[in-house]
Amino acid sequence: MKAVVIHEFGDIASHHVEDTADPIPADDEVLIAVHATAVNFVDTLVVTGTYQFLPKRPFSPGKLPAGIVLATGARVQNVRPGDRVLTLAEHGGYAQKAVAKARDCFFLPDALSFTQAAAMALAYDTAWFALMDRGRSQQGETVLVLGATGGVGLAAVQLARAYGLKVLAGVSDPAKAELARRAGADACIDLSVPDLRDRLRDQVYAANEGKGADIVLDPLGDRFFEAAIRAVAWCGRLVVIGFAAGAIPTLKVNYLMLKNIEVSGLQVSDYRKRRPDLMQRCMEEIFRLYGEGRLLPLPVEEVGLEQAMAALIRVATRQARGRVILTPQA
Repeated sequence: MKAVVIHEFGDIASHHVEDTADPIPADDEVLIAVHATAVNFVDTLVVTGTYQFLPKRPFSPGKLPAGIVLATGARVQNVRPGDRVLTLAEHGGYAQKAVAKARDCFFLPDALSFTQAAAMALAYDTAWFALMDRGRSQQGETVLVLGATGGVGLAAVQLARAYGLKVLAGVSDPAKAELARRAGADACIDLSVPDLRDRLRDQVYAANEGKGADIVLDPLGDRFFEAAIRAVAWCGRLVVIGFAAGAIPTLKVNYLMLKNIEVSGLQVSDYRKRRPDLMQRCMEEIFRLYGEGRLLPLPVEEVGLEQAMAALIRVATRQARGRVILTPQA
């Protein structure tokens, strides 16, 4: 089969597609033909060796591939060849075939394409846990979503709208604001303004009847965190999802006392390992909402396996619009 293989961690452009042997499923695993895998920002950290959880080399990157089951291990009973599944595999998706634990396979509804399933994967489960578990959101509250036109951001906007929250979409490129509005944002917050430290809060107050946001979801970090923490309402919650903008911010914790606010972190991979019951509920909710038409198909760009690293560079530099999806069988 063909796959992107990481022999040594290094620059994104240093990795390439090559011919390699098909993976062999263990007794509790399944082998799938990969039809779609999302290109995620976290993949940049994995292939460069800067992520907190790194697989043994050589390996193929690509989290949560979707496809058709080709074969199953000797002890697998719940999944059969021919099943359409979304997997929770931590790597292996940048390839024509991949293996995953049978317990980490979710059957795809007939109406959900592989491309859309891959587009939803990692983005929607991250957004769901940020909103529903770490953020403890309630209907009628206001959520500010930073990076609202990225994968997690668009997912968060749609889920928040589906659950009855008021949604403020933080966008760094005003030209992308319409994308956030189509996803369900009630208002857009311009993150490209000068003096963001004060003007982000001013924009939130202006869009939210003079109040801060009950919940802030932050996948950006850097200077955006410092500005966003000032826009959190009394007894509000800020959920740290990542640092796509670069620097890891710091915080003087006395500020938390002054406004009775909380800052929590989200590492969604831990939920897959430690709380499979919650992950099951999460995926069921996402599929239910999609089936009810309350989640719109995400804007996607499909690229072939040979374009994987070029696509990953565009994601890393925030040039991609919507979700970039690898289609290794094409």
